Amino acid sequence: MVAAGVVAVLAGCAAGPVEMKEDREAIVKQRSQARWNALVADRLDEAYGYYSPASRSTMSLQDFIRSIRGGFWTSARVDKVSCEVEDSCEVEVTIEYRFQSFRSKAPVKETWIRTDGQWWYVKMS
Repeated sequence: MVAAGVVAVLAGCAAGPVEMKEDREAIVKQRSQARWNALVADRLDEAYGYYSPASRSTMSLQDFIRSIRGGFWTSARVDKVSCEVEDSCEVEVTIEYRFQSFRSKAPVKETWIRTDGQWWYVKMS
């Protein structure tokens, strides 16, 4: 009887990390999509709020807003999230943008990290 209980506990532990990884990936996918939705809609203060605290410490909101060309992005779709490391995820996004009179698509890769229990976008230089 005790052996059956130990096996059940161990089986539950084996399934736990997979579920946790899926949960991390779902959370990051939602946050990344929300950040891109804000960028597409020119809600730049909202988009800035997804940057990691370290990223925000090196770039003020005003500098961020000045660095963005309004109306550039027309849509964005988070295609894939991979969280192979517990506190870091890689995200693949397809963006559509307008340049002069041309519309185009491009892949974008992002890194997200977990700090103090929250997932943040990391600005790469």
